[in-house]
Amino acid sequence: MIIIKELAKSSNWISGLQWLFFIFTNIVVIPITVGAAFELSQNTIVNMLQLSFVVTGLACIIQAYFGHKRAIMEGQSGLWWGVILTLVATATAQGMPLPILGGSLTVGIIITAILTFLIGVTGLGPRIAKLFTPAVMGVFMFLFGCQLIGIFLKGMLGIPFGNQSAGAHIDVPVTLLSIVIATLVIVISVKAPSSIRRYGLLIGIIVGWIVFALIFKSESAISASTSFKLEFFPLGKPAWDMGIIITTVIAGLLNSANTFGALKGTESMYNVETKKSEYRASFTITGAFTLIAGIFGLVPNSPYVSSIGFLSQTGIIKRIPFVLGGLMFLVMGLIPPVGHFFSQLPLSIGSAALFVSYLLLLNSSFNFFKQVEFNTVNVYRSAVPLFVGIIIMTLPATYFITIPSIVRPVLSSGLLVGIILALVLENLINWDKYGVEKTKEQTEK
Repeated sequence: MIIIKELAKSSNWISGLQWLFFIFTNIVVIPITVGAAFELSQNTIVNMLQLSFVVTGLACIIQAYFGHKRAIMEGQSGLWWGVILTLVATATAQGMPLPILGGSLTVGIIITAILTFLIGVTGLGPRIAKLFTPAVMGVFMFLFGCQLIGIFLKGMLGIPFGNQSAGAHIDVPVTLLSIVIATLVIVISVKAPSSIRRYGLLIGIIVGWIVFALIFKSESAISASTSFKLEFFPLGKPAWDMGIIITTVIAGLLNSANTFGALKGTESMYNVETKKSEYRASFTITGAFTLIAGIFGLVPNSPYVSSIGFLSQTGIIKRIPFVLGGLMFLVMGLIPPVGHFFSQLPLSIGSAALFVSYLLLLNSSFNFFKQVEFNTVNVYRSAVPLFVGIIIMTLPATYFITIPSIVRPVLSSGLLVGIILALVLENLINWDKYGVEKTKEQTEK
């Protein structure tokens, strides 16, 4: 009865529509860019896009009711996406055939899915969570924000994603419109009444889409499709390049930081502390959907840390609007013409709206760092991974050619290196001891 009353409220449907656009803008670019990077056919990319809609919508609904039970988007991971595009770039430079790369990537994802599922079933999640201390999560949030902000800033500049970015240049008219839309969303988020503020993202996307269509010739990233079929291993049949497989598994295990970040980051919003059962259910569901991703060539799932920014910006923390958004997204995947229509959203406009949402990850990072008492001695626990990670992000991929191929994809990723350094420094050194000693020294002086 309560659910029926909630479904009858127009505000829940409007909020659900904003969730739909948030989920959509996060997901739509991923299968398109991955498909283009692997030089797949248009039909295959269309199928991957529609399946991504179905799987993501279903994952969101299942997590909301049977997993962590919060309004946290479950979708194709930004960390995985970045690693996969990096692997394509480095493997192509080495002359590795794309089917071998894709096949090895598939094997690594399936292995990761099994490990993630076992973490959930065995209840190891809370124990692993202890490794991800506030200092580690602060580093992760900051570097994760840097990586994704970089991706969407390129989108705002009109620079194509993936391999298509070679020889690209800034599209000034598109950039100016993107800046205007991003500014509009920020102004609404800061100045507008709370009743309007929560729909800032939706307003920005709709206004931006209309203006873009009026000024520019809108072109769909993919062709229209009237059918939907499942295709096994579209990236390549299972292969066994150990360097790719090892890198994929490492990335998959580090991807668990998304789960800890999303759950820990929303605890204050829901006034709860994440239970062991919620970790168990969340990891089990993520593992199951990661297996689906491996089989059908999709980017693996994880809870979206960026949901924290969306929840903070909109104040929509109820599950009903989130579930409605997930349901609408699932339906989009099942109805090809609907999915095709929404696929025409200009990536620059979607990037501009997401750019604003991801800026709030800085606040999430600071909230974790506030839980750490830094001084001139223990600041290295976070300073080293932060600065090293950021600098690596700015280095050209060609700088890493001399590094052994088995570890090159990991070491060329500033995000992965930063997380690994943070985990090592935080868990092998007793920084609290140095903090106490430094405090005593300052007191004596």
